[in-house]
Amino acid sequence: MTGLSIENISMRFDLPNGSYVQALKDVTLDLKNGELLSVLGPSGCGKTTLLNIVAGFLAPTEGKIILNGHRVTGPDAERGMVFQKGALFEWMSVRENVEFGPLMKGTPSAERRKTADHLLEITGLADFKEKAIYELSGGMQQRVALARCLANEPDVILMDEPLGALDALTREKMQGLVLKLWKETGKTIILITHSVEEALLLGERLLVMAPRPGRIHKEYNLPFAEMGVDQDLRIVKKHPEFNSVREEILSMIWEMEEEIMGRTEDA
Repeated sequence: MTGLSIENISMRFDLPNGSYVQALKDVTLDLKNGELLSVLGPSGCGKTTLLNIVAGFLAPTEGKIILNGHRVTGPDAERGMVFQKGALFEWMSVRENVEFGPLMKGTPSAERRKTADHLLEITGLADFKEKAIYELSGGMQQRVALARCLANEPDVILMDEPLGALDALTREKMQGLVLKLWKETGKTIILITHSVEEALLLGERLLVMAPRPGRIHKEYNLPFAEMGVDQDLRIVKKHPEFNSVREEILSMIWEMEEEIMGRTEDA
């Protein structure tokens, strides 16, 4: 069996005062190899918690994660994570950061260098491979983070708000890069974002999650990621269906946020 299965995942956090927070409840989802999934929802709906469970950073209270026929029980190189901030090694060069994973696996030097050079080429960093991380802009650092993740040859790439801290122009360029890498590598990608527009652009499938306890509220199958591989993203955004779905989802999340605010005021 290939692909990723999220089976009846629930997550409960027990608090010191004896109460608890039910972050997720009965989340079930199947992803085929090579699918690109974006996940949206109001603050506190469990998006990042779900991603951390898939990564193996958290053990769910109930349910299980199955990847390519085996159960996920902890972190593993088969699942790569790209964080909102690159979490790069500041004291290493760009090349050394990308080579780090293969180095830890004992990959020969020549092979590591070849892999790093290829990934830095396709991420537009070939001219910066010997630069220190602190010499790079935020967008370039996120490109290094993507290249470093890919160097480990994961089956699944998990992205937690990876473009959230970037300016609008850099963010759009990075969105195009994510689509390019998705198409060229055939990797399964799960991307968490707070931006409805970004979720539409980067989600071949898109999940809208309901407020706590986090559940799948609605799923969309969309053409925009495929369109964005070969077209300018600004043209994709002008598609009539893009605007229609964006407004539908914005209204949906706005209603959820109002529901959350109502709960807070009643408490």
